[in-house]
Amino acid sequence: MADFTNDFWNIYVTVLTVLGIAGCGVLLWSQSVHRVRLSADSVSAESSGSGAMARQVETTGHVWDDDLTELNTPMPRWWMWLFYITIVFGLVYLLLYPGLGTYAGKLGWKSSGAYQEELQKADAEYGPLFAKYLQQDLKVVAAEPQAHAIGERLFLTYCAQCHGSDARGNKGFPNLTDKDWLYGGEPDVIKTTILHGRNGQMPSMAAALGSDKDVENVAHYVLNLSGSTADPIKTVFGKAKFGACAACHGADAHGTQALGAPNLTDKIWLYGGSAETVMETIRKGRNNTMPAFEDFLGEAKVHVLAAYVWSLSNDTATLAQK
Repeated sequence: MADFTNDFWNIYVTVLTVLGIAGCGVLLWSQSVHRVRLSADSVSAESSGSGAMARQVETTGHVWDDDLTELNTPMPRWWMWLFYITIVFGLVYLLLYPGLGTYAGKLGWKSSGAYQEELQKADAEYGPLFAKYLQQDLKVVAAEPQAHAIGERLFLTYCAQCHGSDARGNKGFPNLTDKDWLYGGEPDVIKTTILHGRNGQMPSMAAALGSDKDVENVAHYVLNLSGSTADPIKTVFGKAKFGACAACHGADAHGTQALGAPNLTDKIWLYGGSAETVMETIRKGRNNTMPAFEDFLGEAKVHVLAAYVWSLSNDTATLAQK
């Protein structure tokens, strides 16, 4: 509601809300009124003073099987009063809490304020624990069962959306349980990655290689490097053109962790290892972004999270000795 740029929207939301509740009340009242009519016989009896009037409830006009008629009867009283109570509850709620445009409510409650209050309470309770872990070596933290459990919860909350709940990654998102690291797998490097994020860029190499045929040849050469199925003739021609890629991936194609350039000699592929996918990568390039969590989580929580991530690809039985 604070995003309103003028009073029109404030008034619009307020009026619409109040009219909606009032409309519910009017509709409820209209459906609770008895609709009866007098039969012709009862009118004659009344005029002659010879008996009580017979009343008939109106129908909706819907008839099935010739004699099954839907009556237009009012709701039961107890049910009707439940709806009235709901309307009163809604009005009281809107008086006490935000809901009518920019009106803040008598209690002054805000969802953002409640969230900040929860954060402060959590920091007061768990802050000393995270501060203790922050003073410890990452490998020591990774070996501590309680820290490991906390790190796992942090991972499932903030990292599983991209890397999967089992941390084995998805297309375009690295597997964190193996030994293959784009920027390095040391604990401090992992912590730096989580703190500051990464922006991995693979530029389009189509122009640098010269033609689409050259792109295909280089793709087969790259596949051959990892022992994948590749055309031997195209591999020979592709090797001569691989020099354009060596600046990042190295002359031996083992990659450069300082740049985040992957090792092309293993069979670990971020986007897939088919010839078509490799050619698409060479032709169009890739752009991956790992968001930074320093401002969002703080260094202490990132410290525990980094220890957990490091433990995923290391022997938990010997973590403390590493």
